[in-house]
Amino acid sequence: MSVTRKNYPFPEFEARWQKHWLESGAFCAANPGDPSFRADAKKYYVLDMFPYPSGDGLHVGHVEGYTATDILARYHRLKGDNVLHPMGWDAFGLPAEQYAIKTGQHPRITTQRNIDNFRSQLQSLGFSYDWSREISTTDPEYFRWTQWIFLQLYNAWVNPITNRAEPISTYTDEDPDSVRLAFVSDKPVNWCPELGTVLANEEVVDGKSEVGGFPVERRPMRQWMLRITAYTERLIADLDGLDWPESIKLLQRNWIGRSEGAEVRFTLEGFEESVTVFTTRPDTLFGATYLVLAPEHELVEKITAATQLEAVEAYRKVCNSKSDLERTDLAKEKTGVPIGISAINPVNNERIPVWIADYVLTGYGTGAIMAVPAHDERDHEFAVTFNLPIREVVRPDNAADGGLAEKKICFSGHGTVVNSGQIDGLRTPEAKQKMITWLEEQGSGKGTITYKLRDWLFSRQRYWGEPFPIVWENGIHRPLDASELPLEPPAMEDFKPTGTAEPPLSKAVDWVRYSETASRELNTMPQWAGSCWYYLRFCDPKNSEHFIGKAAEQYWMGGTAAPGGVDLYVGGTEHAVLHLLYARFWHKVLFDLGQLTTPEPFQRLVNQGMILGDDGQKMSKSRGNVVNPDSVVTEYGADSLRLYEMFMGPLEHGKPWSMTGVEGVYRFLARVWRMAMTEDQEGNWVPSEDLAEQELSSTQRRVLHSTIKKVTQDIESLSFNTAISQMMIFTNEFTNAKPRPLEALRLFLPLLSPFAPHLVEELWSRLSAKFSGFGGLASQSAWPPWNEEYLVVDEITYAVQINGKVRGHLTVPTGADKESVEKAAFADLALAEILEGKEVKKVIVVPGRLVNIVAV
Repeated sequence: MSVTRKNYPFPEFEARWQKHWLESGAFCAANPGDPSFRADAKKYYVLDMFPYPSGDGLHVGHVEGYTATDILARYHRLKGDNVLHPMGWDAFGLPAEQYAIKTGQHPRITTQRNIDNFRSQLQSLGFSYDWSREISTTDPEYFRWTQWIFLQLYNAWVNPITNRAEPISTYTDEDPDSVRLAFVSDKPVNWCPELGTVLANEEVVDGKSEVGGFPVERRPMRQWMLRITAYTERLIADLDGLDWPESIKLLQRNWIGRSEGAEVRFTLEGFEESVTVFTTRPDTLFGATYLVLAPEHELVEKITAATQLEAVEAYRKVCNSKSDLERTDLAKEKTGVPIGISAINPVNNERIPVWIADYVLTGYGTGAIMAVPAHDERDHEFAVTFNLPIREVVRPDNAADGGLAEKKICFSGHGTVVNSGQIDGLRTPEAKQKMITWLEEQGSGKGTITYKLRDWLFSRQRYWGEPFPIVWENGIHRPLDASELPLEPPAMEDFKPTGTAEPPLSKAVDWVRYSETASRELNTMPQWAGSCWYYLRFCDPKNSEHFIGKAAEQYWMGGTAAPGGVDLYVGGTEHAVLHLLYARFWHKVLFDLGQLTTPEPFQRLVNQGMILGDDGQKMSKSRGNVVNPDSVVTEYGADSLRLYEMFMGPLEHGKPWSMTGVEGVYRFLARVWRMAMTEDQEGNWVPSEDLAEQELSSTQRRVLHSTIKKVTQDIESLSFNTAISQMMIFTNEFTNAKPRPLEALRLFLPLLSPFAPHLVEELWSRLSAKFSGFGGLASQSAWPPWNEEYLVVDEITYAVQINGKVRGHLTVPTGADKESVEKAAFADLALAEILEGKEVKKVIVVPGRLVNIVAV
C-alpha cells in the first residue's frame, strides 16, 4: 500500500503517546511499601518468555505473544488490578560470543547494541512494560544473584527423609560432595573442538553443532552438574496443580521418564564382575536372548574379548561423534558390535551374547539392557538386522498360538505369559510382580523406579557467561563468600577457544590466580542460568541486599491459593521442556530453603502459535519471507500491527502472514477514528458534529452491552480474534448513527484500548477538550461493566416488502402478534405514500422476519 495521506493520522500521535507513557511512568508497578502501592488491589503478574536480543531484531512472529500479554496487562489495569508486566534480556550465551569472535568486537558491545535495538522496537509498538524494572543477565548486579543462587545449591542437599533441600551443614556423613545439589563429575559430554566448548544435547544436530555446523565428539571431561534428579517425583507430581496445556505437561513427564520395574543382575561368564540392567518388563526375562551395553559402559574395555578389541574400539569412536538424541532416534538403522563374551540369564541360566550398541546410553538406567526382541521394537529391529534369536514370551489376547517369532512380529503390549517357567499363564501385571518377588528371593534383582532425566550438565567452556563463584586449592573446590560477589568475567581482548579443553578464561592468568595456592574455576555457567530465575528478579530488581525482598516476593509470587506465582506466562513451545524444567527445579530448591513462598514459578502457561510467512513456511532470512515490524508500523501504524496479529486467528494456532489482512484492520481503525472525528475545511481533525449527549436506543444499548460482555469474556479466555470481531459489529452499528451517542464512545473506547492503545489515547484526549467523561489517560480509566437487562431483546425489526421489493423496515415489540405488526406497517407514513392509490390484495407476515404486502 502506498499512500501519502493516511486514513487516520497515526504518524502524528503514536510516538508522542509512547514517549508520554514512558516519561510519566504510566505503567510502573508499585511494590509493597512504596507510597503509591494499593494494598487493597488484586495482583496480576503477566510475563513474556525472556527474549534473546539477537542482531536480527524482531520479526512479526515475535510480536504476537508480546501483544497478547500487553492486552491482558492493559485490561487488568483498567479492571483496577496491580499489574506487573516487565521486560528484560537473556543476553549471555554462545551466539553473542561467536558473533564477537567473527567481528572482533567485545560481546558486551554487540549485546548492548542488540538490546538497544530490541527495546526501541518494543517501545515503538506501545507495549505497556514497566521499563523501570528492565534487567539483563549480563548486568553484574543481576548475575551477582545468579552466582549467589548457585552457591545455595552448592551448599544444599536433599534429605531423603523429608524429601526437601536443606543446608549441607545438616548432612552428617563423611562425604558431603556426594550429595551436594551442585557437584563436580567426570562424564562423557558433547565436545565441539571448533567452538571450544561443551554443548547440550539440544545444541547438537546430526553430530554437528547447531551454531556453525561443526563436528562434535563425545569425550569425558570434568563438569559442574546440578542434581535435578533429586526432584524428579516432585517435578512430576506438582504439574497437576498448574494450568498448563496437557501437551506441555506430557512433554515434561516424558522428559523426566518415570519408569517402574526391576533391576536384574546378569553374571558374566569368565569374570567376577556382573552387569545390572533395568527393565520395566521383568515378566519378559525368559525372552531375553542377548545383552547390550552402552559403548561407554565402564566394563567394556575390561571384558571385551581380545579378538573383538579392534572392532569394539572402532565402533566406540564412531559413537563418540553422535549426540544422545541421534543415538536414540527410532527411525535410524540399528548398529552394534559383539564384544565376544556371554552373560548368564538368571531365570534359566541360559548363555546369551553381549553386544555394544549406540541405542543404549550410559545416562539412562544402568547403561545396559536385556534385549527381548519379541516384545521391544528397538530390540526387534536389532535382532532382525543381526540375525539374533527372537523368543515369544507374551501372547496377545487376540492371537492364535505361537508364530510371533516366525512372522517377525513384535508385540509390546500386555497379554498372557508363555514359555516362562514359573510365571506361565499369568497376566502381565501379575507376572511382573511375581517375577520381582522371585528375583528378590534369589538375590538376583529387586523392584525399583528409574528415570530418564539425568543430572543437569551446568558447565560451558566459554568466555561470555557467568563465572562460577568457586576456587580450587590442592585439587579441592570451595565456594567464594557472598561478599565477594559479583565475580565478573575478566576484561579480555582474546576470548577465542584455546584449541584444547582449556576454556578461554585460562588466558586471563592474573584473574585465574586467586591466591598463591588457589585458582578460580575456568568454566562458565550456561545461558540457562540467568533465565532460570529472572521472573523473581523482576519483582524487586533494585534490591541490593537480596535477590528478591520478602514483601515483594510474597505479594507478586504469592497471595493466592495457587501453587504458581506468575499468573500468566506466554511464549513459544521451543521452551516447553528444558527452560520450564530448569526454572521449576531452581524454584523448588529456593522454596525448600525458605527463600520463596510458592512451590512453583508459573501458574498459567500459554504457548502462542507460530506466524508463518505469506508462503506458509516458517519465517527465516534464508527463505526471504521475514516481515520486519518496523516497516508495517511505518505504513499502517503500531495499532494496526497489534490488532492484525490478534485478529489472524486463535492465539495458540499457527497462521500465515498477509499484508491484505493488515490493510483490513487498518481500515477498521480508520472507521473508529471517524466515528469520533471529522475534518474541517482546513483539513484539521476535529470532534464530529454528530456526537451528542443522546439517549441510546434499545438496539444501540443492546449492541453496546453485548460488546462489553463479549470483549470482557473473550479477553479472559484469550479469544482476542472474536473480541475484535464484536468490536467491528459495534462500529458497524454506530458509524451511521446521527446523532451519535457520546455514552457509547465513553464505554467502547476502554474496550478497544488494550488492542489499539495509541488511537484510543488520542481520541480520549481530543474528546476530553470538548466533552465531559473523558478525563485523564484512557489507559488509566475504568473497564466498563455490562448490564444483563440491556441484553434482553425487547424489540424486533421487520423488513417490509411491497410486491416482493423491500421498501422499509419496521421496529415493534418482541411479543407483537401478526395483527399488531400489520397495523404498525400500515401506520408507517413512508409506506403509506407508496401504497396510496393501490388496492391491498394480501398481507403476509413471517414472524420475526418480514411483512410482504401484495398490492395492485
